[in-house]
Amino acid sequence: MDKKKIIMLSTGGTIASKRNPETGLLTAGVMSGEELSEMCDLPSYIDVDVISVFQIPSNHMTFGHLITLKEKIEEVFESSDVDGVVVTHGTDTLEETAYFLDLVIADERPVVITGSQRGPQVNGTDAFVNLRQSILLAAYPECRGLGTVALFNERVFSGRYIKKKHASNVDGFTSFGFGYLGIVDQDTIFIYQKPVKRETYTLKTSLPTVELVKTSLGSDGKFIDCATDHGAKGIIVEAPGRGHAPPYILDSVKRAVEKGIYVLLTTSAEEGEVKMVYDFPGSAWSLQNAGVLLASDYDSKKARIKLAVLIAAGIKDINEGHFHH
Repeated sequence: MDKKKIIMLSTGGTIASKRNPETGLLTAGVMSGEELSEMCDLPSYIDVDVISVFQIPSNHMTFGHLITLKEKIEEVFESSDVDGVVVTHGTDTLEETAYFLDLVIADERPVVITGSQRGPQVNGTDAFVNLRQSILLAAYPECRGLGTVALFNERVFSGRYIKKKHASNVDGFTSFGFGYLGIVDQDTIFIYQKPVKRETYTLKTSLPTVELVKTSLGSDGKFIDCATDHGAKGIIVEAPGRGHAPPYILDSVKRAVEKGIYVLLTTSAEEGEVKMVYDFPGSAWSLQNAGVLLASDYDSKKARIKLAVLIAAGIKDINEGHFHH
């Protein structure tokens, strides 16, 4: 078999954690990538080079870290002998990083992001199996052209649809309504389906501030006002069902739109689309009339990443069409 060269980019998280004897708790991101790959019993046809990009728990990730990671992946792909990239990442913001990379890395070679729910030194850890299978996946030719994928618990997920569904269980991720793209069964890889649409954008500026505001029974517009007054370039409003927000946010939404802020409406449901069905105040219809963009079936965190990327890519006319499949 031809030799395959995989670059592993370590960013920290539970997968690279060690127990702190002083606190008895896990300290994220202190195990080196070299330590990890040695423990994975990789087949001889795969060579892995490890680069530590940063060593942080994923709740410390910022838009600035995302840009650094993107630039490092692009730098790695300047070498034609690299077959794929594996990113190790904490699980808490893994879905956001995965979708960001899916939107900005145009190269056809695989980018596989993985992590673990249990630290490497914990009984029943999933760190080494996830890492090993991610490296196998990144070296697999059929993984080309899938965009950024996540490997977790033997399953391959699209970066566009992955979501953390469980706070602690090793079966931590899913893709509601879409399922997984394939599986890794020990050393055997099966890709069953591929995403129909792939879109990538070239960033021209840093990522702007986009805030996420969830609404629930009786919510008013105070948090939307706060985002408006603190320089947000975009605001994602998450509402139940088809996008039925409390009408008490309408004045704040109109004020944000008048200031030139992009306001997007998403649903808190795991499946189904924001759509104009009703004409009551607070409905998707009334919000669209106030200048809000309807964000289809986007998860609110994914809509936030997408809007930030679109603004940073310098796209002047951001509209609902950017949030349809």
